Amino acid sequence: MSRTVARAAGPLWGSASVPGDKSIGHRALLLGALAEGTLNVRGLSDGQDVRSTRSCLEALGVRFEEGGRFLAVHGAGAAGLKAPARALDCGNSGSTMRFLMGVLAGQPFESELTGDASLSRRPMERVAAPLRAMGADITLSEGHAPVRLRGRRPLKGASYRLPVASAQVKTALLLAGLYADGETTVEDPFGTRDHTELMLAFLGADCRSDDGRVTVRPGALRSGKAMTVPGDPSSAAFLAAAAVLVPGSRLIIREVLLNPTRLGFFEALREMGAPVSWERGGLHGREVVGDVTAAHGRLKPCWLDAARVPGLVDEVPLLAVLCAFADGESRLEGLAELRVKESDRLAGTAAALTALGASARVDGDALVVAGPARWRPGRVETLGDHRLAMASAVAALAGAGPVELSDADCAAVSYPSFFDDVKGLGA
Repeated sequence: MSRTVARAAGPLWGSASVPGDKSIGHRALLLGALAEGTLNVRGLSDGQDVRSTRSCLEALGVRFEEGGRFLAVHGAGAAGLKAPARALDCGNSGSTMRFLMGVLAGQPFESELTGDASLSRRPMERVAAPLRAMGADITLSEGHAPVRLRGRRPLKGASYRLPVASAQVKTALLLAGLYADGETTVEDPFGTRDHTELMLAFLGADCRSDDGRVTVRPGALRSGKAMTVPGDPSSAAFLAAAAVLVPGSRLIIREVLLNPTRLGFFEALREMGAPVSWERGGLHGREVVGDVTAAHGRLKPCWLDAARVPGLVDEVPLLAVLCAFADGESRLEGLAELRVKESDRLAGTAAALTALGASARVDGDALVVAGPARWRPGRVETLGDHRLAMASAVAALAGAGPVELSDADCAAVSYPSFFDDVKGLGA
């Protein structure tokens, strides 16, 4: 459904919370399912992606139980998954499909993973190839879904160096390593998010990290624990950006995940001169959480090199919107991975900004944005991409509105309450 977002009539003010982190939510469900005992999870996102992971696990025989503010994940144990009666539908979730490839590679049954049209265009060979080297039998359709697996147990332990910055590939291999006959080591030269390593350790796995190398050995995961999923920093980024761009605004976003691998957007925003800060408040499991404060401020241009992209890859469309409000030209480099997200996010971001009067162009794998933009009302084709939809909404609030979003409902993939939340803050 399309939705029109108007320019904010006044400042955004107050405090807010955001849905539980999507990345941690996927891992809590998956690792809880593979553990012995029950994992009680509080704060799980209700986004479509996380729901896809839950439904796939239910089809594999995992039992979930709603209990007040908690979701009880009744672990099946390493050997307790059942052959599914039909293909497992991963929806739009690349995390669901790639993580399950790692798990199903070590199961003694055949399975198939499918997804929607967008997910079926995303590359899966980057996961399948190293899993085949571990002994799995995986068939793709020209490198894409549907994914057909004939599992093997045990798999062969392996050592693998990531050729691209992908925590999803790293996670798939570590999950497969739980079913291997020796050590499995993944070398991560990019410093991708480390939630899998932290949660494996939380559940008692023999997992160690040292100087960019993560090693896991097979063994039982043990639950009988409770955990709270921190607020998603990728969702908090949209509220923080709106506060920075709408005059007079000041927001505090509570209980946000402050894992160092996920702070790249807020660090870039602060370097652009925005009054943004965060304060550590404690631990949820082994993850650092705290509050993020953002207020209106004038922005300088941003120069982002490729080495920093893994720390803010999900927030690039939003960062580009901020660059269009800055005084001067910004250049965001090393964005090739955006071409294989839910959409071609690189081209889609440039097109969205251009449709609203900003100066944006793709230069190879870089995005060049010249500000400040001469905003105008318009229509943005969101391409069914939740990040593009919400980034365009922020542009509308801050100066370009009214803006019609072709498919605003796609925001529900990661942040179902986004439009209600910004309205509640005064938009």
